[in-house]
Parts: sequence; structure tokens; C-alpha cells
Amino acid sequence: MWMLILVVSVLAAVNAVNNRVAPGFYVPVCVTTAVLLVVIARLSGLTAADLGLGRTSARRGLRWGLILVVAVVTVYLAVLAVPFTRDVFQDQRAADLTVGELLYRVLVRVPLGTVLLEEIAFRGVLWAMLERRWGHIWATALSSLLFGLWHVLPSRGLTRTNAAFEALFGTGPASVALSVVTAVAGTALAGVLLCELRRRSESLIPPMALHYAVNSTGYVLAWAAGRWWA
Repeated sequence: MWMLILVVSVLAAVNAVNNRVAPGFYVPVCVTTAVLLVVIARLSGLTAADLGLGRTSARRGLRWGLILVVAVVTVYLAVLAVPFTRDVFQDQRAADLTVGELLYRVLVRVPLGTVLLEEIAFRGVLWAMLERRWGHIWATALSSLLFGLWHVLPSRGLTRTNAAFEALFGTGPASVALSVVTAVAGTALAGVLLCELRRRSESLIPPMALHYAVNSTGYVLAWAAGRWWA
């Protein structure tokens, strides 16, 4: 139990560092934290297979991952092709990026920062610790709830940067609060899906692949939409 509390405490501290204290060190902080969490998990008695990092499930995980990436790109392109849903990609944070900044986000920040830490933390270490103690249903529910809460700080600016969120919620204080609640609920539900992918495949590769595809393809298409369909 103390190891579980330690993991949650580390994640709470890192969330504050990444979003408030030192956002410029996002990638090294995420990589270091991911390694630290794996060390804590191994010290608690979990194996690589318990964490979804076993070799025997890697091939199955890669097959699932490829299918998921193709599905995400297909859905995103369909959403972008329809004028009614195109506003989802009108995100000022992505539109303002240079080509170099976009490549950094897609090739470095997302895979080595966001995806690595969040999947190791929520679908790897936390899920395995909770599953060992209370079973997979509680592991999925609790790790997904924590995953949703993890997004409270980064979602506070959505109504200022995303056209779809601004049109849906507005920009006042109550609107911002509602947008944060919506984002937290949405990411918690996404966490359930990612946990199920991890459980059924017995590998972290499928949730990592889906997470990477959603974030990176989103950045690319939002960057393109900001220039060509503004």
C-alpha cells in the first residue's frame, strides 16, 4: 500500500512541476519519472510482464498497435474532411507552431514525454499495483479516475486555445470550470479504453500506440488546419 501511495505522490508532484514549476523541462522530467516508477514497481515485487512490458506479449501488442494507428488516422481524416466537425482541429497551440516545433512535438515531446510517462504510470505501474490488490475492475476504474484528474491543470486553457471548446463552453469562469470537468471526464473514459487494451493484449504497446496516434496526428492535423482551413 505504501508503494502505491508513493507512486501517486510522485505523480502529483510531477504534474505540478510539468504544468506550473518547470514546464520547459517536460521531456527529461517525464523520462526520469517513468524510469523511477518502473524501479518502484519492481521493488514492490511486480515483474516486467505484470507491467505490460513482457517479451511474450510484445508481438501481439505490435499487431494491435498497428491496427489502432491506422484506425486513428482514418477517423481523424474523416473528421477533418467534414466542414461541420473541422473546428475540432482549430487549436491555436498547434497552429502557432513552426515546422521545427511541430516535429519536436510529434517526434520527441509526445512519445518520450506524454505517452511514455502516462502509459507507464497509469496503464503500467498503477494498474498493475491496483490489479494485484483489488482485481482488474478496480484497477481500471481507479487508474482511469487518476488519469482524468491528471489532466485538470493542462485543460484549464482549452477554451482560450481550441475553437470547438470556446464555441461549446464560452470563455467565462464558469465555462472554464465546465470545460475542465468535461476534459477530465473524457480523459477518464479514454483511460478505461486504454486499460482494456492493456489488459486484453497483456502489453503496453497497444495503449501506447493509440495514445501516440491520437496526440501526434492531432497535432499535425491541427497545425495543417490552422494554415489551410483557418
